[in-house]
Amino acid sequence: RDSEQAEIELLSGWEKQKRTSSKSLKKALSEVKGLASYLVLWQNDIHSIEGKFGNGIQSYFSFLRFLVLLNFIIFILMFSFVTLPIIISKYGIFNSTIAYIPPKNIEGNCTIYEPSDNEGLVYFYTYLKDLFSGTGFLEVTSLFYGYYTVDAVWISITKYNLPLAYLLATFAYLTLSFVWIMKRSAKGFMQNLVHEADPFQSYCNKVFAGWDFCITDPSAAQLKHRSLRYELQVDLEEEKLRQKIAERTKEEKLRIYSLRIFINIIVIAILSGCFYSIYRVTAFSQENSSDTENANSQANLLVQYLPSMVITLANFIGPLIFSFLIRFEDYTPAFEIKLTLMRCVFVRLASIGVLLFTLWSQISGCGKDKCEPCGYNYKLYPCWESDVGQEMYKLMIFDFLVILAVPLFVDYPRRLLVTHYSCKLIQWFGLPEFQLSDNVLEIVYGQTICWIGTFFSPLLPAIATIKYFIIFYVKKAILIHACEPAPRPIRASGSTFFFLAVLLIGLVLAFIPLAVSIALIPSSKACGPFRNFNTSWEAIPDKIREYPTVTQQILFGLASEAFAVPLFVFICIVMFYFIALARAHKRVIEQLREQLVLEGQDKTFLIRKIAEAQK
Repeated sequence: RDSEQAEIELLSGWEKQKRTSSKSLKKALSEVKGLASYLVLWQNDIHSIEGKFGNGIQSYFSFLRFLVLLNFIIFILMFSFVTLPIIISKYGIFNSTIAYIPPKNIEGNCTIYEPSDNEGLVYFYTYLKDLFSGTGFLEVTSLFYGYYTVDAVWISITKYNLPLAYLLATFAYLTLSFVWIMKRSAKGFMQNLVHEADPFQSYCNKVFAGWDFCITDPSAAQLKHRSLRYELQVDLEEEKLRQKIAERTKEEKLRIYSLRIFINIIVIAILSGCFYSIYRVTAFSQENSSDTENANSQANLLVQYLPSMVITLANFIGPLIFSFLIRFEDYTPAFEIKLTLMRCVFVRLASIGVLLFTLWSQISGCGKDKCEPCGYNYKLYPCWESDVGQEMYKLMIFDFLVILAVPLFVDYPRRLLVTHYSCKLIQWFGLPEFQLSDNVLEIVYGQTICWIGTFFSPLLPAIATIKYFIIFYVKKAILIHACEPAPRPIRASGSTFFFLAVLLIGLVLAFIPLAVSIALIPSSKACGPFRNFNTSWEAIPDKIREYPTVTQQILFGLASEAFAVPLFVFICIVMFYFIALARAHKRVIEQLREQLVLEGQDKTFLIRKIAEAQK
């Protein structure tokens, strides 16, 4: 400081003013950055959870916050480009109007769509039933696809192509989700790579460089202390298990591998049973829920909710069985979480695929000339996109109700019983644990439903945002007041990366049915913005045909195989180049590590020689 002050004395007045202004600006930016941290959603709550329960649990709540923000942005995107233009035009704002183009060369039977809107005196139960099933008054609102039966919107003298905007908004939210997930997973991947490359280096970093010396608040220091302690506990636990695995005899290895094979056979049998049950129940529900004689009864609501109930039951029982079986396979905590998550992924995410496959088989089932005039089963599904949106809506609502019901009727009563009663059977159950894999799969499952359902129900992301917002506080209350910390702590870096990897799997799974629905299945001729197109995808070529001939040739050329094949080859070459570059960097790093070890040995040898010479 004295040296710097001496240098300042030799500077001119302008230089002194410039340096003072630079320091003031840096200080102001630092204060603004500190104030901005208070605006981050749930910042203090997540830091408190990190200190009490470790980085692994904290990564789950950060993951939940990410999904809240993602769904909110998707909602803003769909509302701004799809819902808002129709609302503006219906009220004549900005001198706007709606343009309807009657379908051409289509039989009249295909254009009949009469949603069961409630009119006259209606019982309260009917409104409640419609609220939970998405039918009745809710079916004709902007929540579902059938509401957007508009071909174009004229805002003053500007034509707004709603079908094209609907399709591009769908591609935009899928692309946004993919880019954001990849960006967030890059940091976790790098941390995981560093840790797996050299565990001892990670341990040294925590011991010698893990403390944040900017911390001045005692409570913040305590939280950081607990966080480091949990990280070290994870390191020691994994090191202990690695030593145990290294000391296994051949008989122990044979016993463990045989047991793992047997357990995996049980897991495959459970998955097969779940998928077959979902298929049969969905087919039964679709065939019987449209029974007009039973339309206003409680049994009809039960039949409509049968697929959601069976899927939720499979999602609830499957992870419990997998969590019980994984204890006998003797894996490390990190791999235990990954394997349990992957097994639960096949139950939760593949169950959505089975449901959609069953719906498609019903929609496209053209037996006995059911869909010859229209290309789909127009008698059972006059507006099949709204029907799919209703299924996704019911799945999301029922999943949310189950997430709220489990803490209220299972976790809290279990804690009260274990705390206040000394019965051996009750004590054997013990306090509920916060199972990270189950909780992650819950929200990934719900997010996959949201991605799929947004095309068929554009306002579904708003429901997902509210749902995850409430779930954050529910899970926080369960963690603090009902659950005990897991006996095996969890590492944050690997967990965060793997959570996002599972979410990416959900996004890929969501993209497949959406691509099939947009490109292959004929669009409904009685509702929606694509009623004048054979498929939803045809809105893009139809728009391209309005451009000049040269532009058309360029765009159609970019979409042809003549361009796609060279592009794929080029991408493969670039990918192999980066793989080779990564391997070369890895070899250089290994050589540098060996060099550091040799230098350390040389220094030790020199110190020993100096000590001997001094004697």
